[in-house]
Order: sequence, then C-alpha cells, then structure tokens
Amino acid sequence: MPDRGSFSIDSVVVGRSPRIRAVFDFVRVIADSDSSVLVTGETGTGKELVANLIHYSSARRHKPFVPVSCAILTETLIESELFGHERGAFTGAIKDRPGRFELADGGTIFLDDIDDIPNSVQVKLLRVLQNRTVERVGGTRAIPVNVRVITGSKRNLKQLVAEGKFREDLYYRLNVVPIVLPPLRERREDIPILMDHFLTRYFRERGEDAKPTAAAVRQAFLGYAWPGNVRELENACERVAQTCTCDTVRLGCVPASVLFHPQLEVAEPVIDVAVPQPAVSLDERLAEVESRLITWALKVSHGNKSRAAEVLKIKRSTLGDRIKKLGLDHLEVN
Repeated sequence: MPDRGSFSIDSVVVGRSPRIRAVFDFVRVIADSDSSVLVTGETGTGKELVANLIHYSSARRHKPFVPVSCAILTETLIESELFGHERGAFTGAIKDRPGRFELADGGTIFLDDIDDIPNSVQVKLLRVLQNRTVERVGGTRAIPVNVRVITGSKRNLKQLVAEGKFREDLYYRLNVVPIVLPPLRERREDIPILMDHFLTRYFRERGEDAKPTAAAVRQAFLGYAWPGNVRELENACERVAQTCTCDTVRLGCVPASVLFHPQLEVAEPVIDVAVPQPAVSLDERLAEVESRLITWALKVSHGNKSRAAEVLKIKRSTLGDRIKKLGLDHLEVN
C-alpha cells in the first residue's frame, strides 16, 4: 500500500466502468463510519483492496490494518488466531499471545472468506461484535478492543443463512454496510485499462519501458471470461512482461490458457472505442492468426514440434522456420 500520509483512493484504483466507480465513490462516503462492512464478490475481484481503501481513507488510517484469511486457518487454530490464547491453554501454548483483534486495536480488522468460518467460532465472533471485548483461549478476563470490522465473502451469506450454514444474527451484525464487487466479465471496458496498468508495472520491474500491444492481443483479453477476475488478469500480464522478447506484445506472448479457454468469446469482435486502435496491415493480421494457430498446435501437441507440424499439415522444418520468424521460439507451452 502507499504511504499512509499520502494515500488516496485514486492512487490505487484502476478502472472507469460505472459499476466500479460507484463502488469507490461509496467507499468515500462510508470510510469514516465505524459500522461493520461486508464486501461480497468472486475470488480475485479485490475485496482486500476495498478493505484497505476503507481503512486508509478513514480516521483510523494511522492505526493497524490487520487482514486475516479465514479460509487458510483450521478450525482448531482460527479461534486462537482471532482471539489469542493464554499460556498453557493447549499443548504448545508456552506463552501468552494476543489475537488479531487485539493487534488491530484502534484500527481495522479484515476477515476475508468469512463464509468459511466454523459455526463454533461464529458464536464467539458475534459476542465480540456485541460486547467489543475478546476473551483469549484459556483466559477468563474480557479484554476491550476498539476495532472496525470489515468482512469479505465469496459466497452469498444470505443464502448460507437460508441453508442453515451461517448464523442469521451474525449475518445482520456483519452486513450493516454491504458492498458488492462486480466480476471483471461484467465490466469489460476496464480490461484494456487494467492491461496497460499491469503491463507497464511489470515491464518496469524488468527494467524496460512498456511495449505496444497488438490489437489481436487486446481482442483476446477482451474475449476471455476471466474466471479469476482482476487477480488472474494481473498474473497473465506479469507472465507476458517476464517472457515477451518481441518489440510488440503479440499473441505468441499471451498465455495459452487465455487464448484457448473454452469460454473465449470469438463470435463477434469487441471494439474498445476509448482505446486508440492502430492501423493493422493485412500481413500483420495474418501473422497474428498464424501465431495463434501455431501456439494452439504446440499446446495440443504438448510442445512436440513434429506432432504440431502434423496437426497443421506442414513440414516440421517449415514449422521451425515459422516459429523463428514469428518470434515464438521462446514460447513456454504448459
């Protein structure tokens, strides 16, 4: 995160779609409230980013921000992690240890994947929210905590309540201020902006200026469903920046998982009118198509060039020449 003293929402938010701008405009409105916030969205949509924005835009910005992933903690550990424990509370508890709520005192705690929290801990979390005190495992004293609670969920908690998998009283305590993050496929106009943002970052980390991106690459990114959302897009851009040896980012530089995913939408081109589209010659467009076909053939052949040549009905030597000409010899096929 940026330095707390100079932090602003616009310094880290990338996107211009109405839905995502509405989210961050709402963050400005509720930042200084102490009400609990429930951020819901698919994996990779940026729930922790939103929690960060709320904290660092609030009066609590100079106090701790403590994120906790409930999904990675076992049922036996999560209670100790959240509420702390006293010496001798269980085997291995050799000294007193404060929990995450105590560590976040005065600031904000972000409980991600709250939908994975076991029922036994739900009861104790409800008590913390009601009394604003925690009781360590093995302890008897109530420890006051002044903490704003933000939770993240990848599933619909109201549905989990209906199914008897989440406490209704806890749901209402957490869902005072709800924020729903849209998946990337529902804000495709942000994809080119995010591409440019991440490619620029990762090329700079490599010590290079950002390279121009071929129109066909933008088309491929716009047509992909991005089930992993912004996190998956960022990972794809990092891989492109670390492996591209061309003067221009071409299809051969794009991960095969993006190019050949069954959800790839190729029936109708998507034109991003806000991003200037450079003129593309016929030769360049044919080269892009050839790159894509060769990449596909290598993928289905598991990198075996002889087998890929058979798939494409050309000689192996011809395939080798075209791979070299198109700059695909660096391509890593998984």
